[in-house]
Amino acid sequence: MYDAIIVGAGPAGSTAALYADKYNLNCILLDKAIFPRDKICGDALSGKSVRIMEELNLISEVEKLNGSEINRITFGGPNHSQFDVHLKGNKNNNHITKGFVIPREIFDNYLFNKAKSVTDTLEGFKVKDLIYEKNKLIGICGVDNEGIEKIIEAPIILGCDGANSVIARKSKTYKRDMDNTAVAIRCYYEGITGLSNQIELHYISEVKPGYFWLFPAGNNKANIGIGLSKNDAKKEDRTLRNILNEVTLSKYFKERFSNAKPLENPKGWNLPMGSVHRKNHGDGYMLLGDSAGLIDPFTGEGIGNAMVSAKYAISVVRKAKQSGDYSENMLKMYDLLLWDEIGKELRTSTKLQSLSRSSFLLNFVINRASRNKEVQEIISGMLSNEIPKDELSSPLFYFKILFS
Repeated sequence: MYDAIIVGAGPAGSTAALYADKYNLNCILLDKAIFPRDKICGDALSGKSVRIMEELNLISEVEKLNGSEINRITFGGPNHSQFDVHLKGNKNNNHITKGFVIPREIFDNYLFNKAKSVTDTLEGFKVKDLIYEKNKLIGICGVDNEGIEKIIEAPIILGCDGANSVIARKSKTYKRDMDNTAVAIRCYYEGITGLSNQIELHYISEVKPGYFWLFPAGNNKANIGIGLSKNDAKKEDRTLRNILNEVTLSKYFKERFSNAKPLENPKGWNLPMGSVHRKNHGDGYMLLGDSAGLIDPFTGEGIGNAMVSAKYAISVVRKAKQSGDYSENMLKMYDLLLWDEIGKELRTSTKLQSLSRSSFLLNFVINRASRNKEVQEIISGMLSNEIPKDELSSPLFYFKILFS
């Protein structure tokens, strides 16, 4: 009998295990994969991710992982006007001073091994179903990598198993919602010119109303990709691969890709966006990270919110254990804590994602921002997820742009 079963050992699950150790909770961490394993993602670690890693005293080790340290953000518009925001020196404005791009195969394996050193783990274990006794959730059943069925018991289950969460599906917490789901495609390249200490986000016409990202990932390697809402992708005659190819061959980017070569076939995945507040808990369970649909609708960043959800979920597990109450009414504290921190940001980011459909507005904002340091600082904070995005939707923000 464990205090909690953590299903899924990505950033949400492994972070939950590390916080559980701080609270002396006895947990087991399960994953259907054998680590190290790849995870399709943009690989960016910024904002809340950095803050959580600092709380867990991981930064000094993360800095040594193979990847890139990020000190600035390049923000590009449809007419290819752009500006750079430097992260260093912004501590007084509550911005992070650096971020990272580390391939998930490396970062997730590092985080999982940190968790493995302090908690029980089981790799290659596929959860099949939830187990109830007298209508009370008491654990899970599944199959290990040798095909042996196992039952694991605990009074609470943490679903950290991603967009296709078994825990969300078996608990019938919510139905899949394509209106609030995006689709993205990633490809690793080598030999792209102009890579430095920056991540690049380009809101360009080829991907409208989505965006193209270009992130250095260490050792002359880059993570590139595009993100688009599921509904917009369905309206396209082009596949996501076609769109990505168009971008790399476009007049603006073709020189940078002239001697570059892909290291893999492009890979796609679904992103459940935080543009809707999904139910994330019930009697005896909570959903974390992508399982709860916490991806930022504007930037596509999900790791930070996943790690924050882990912090709050474990604090609630601790209180539930102390009280002996694992009811939905008790666990709603998790939802309140989580959305008190990220709710306003996600709502504003949803508005910004809608605004980004206008090329005129994007060009106008970016042109003005390139000449106005105050506007750059606000956008920098938004991209690094360290200041409230509602500043970008306030009348004062647009006043600053208009009269800069």
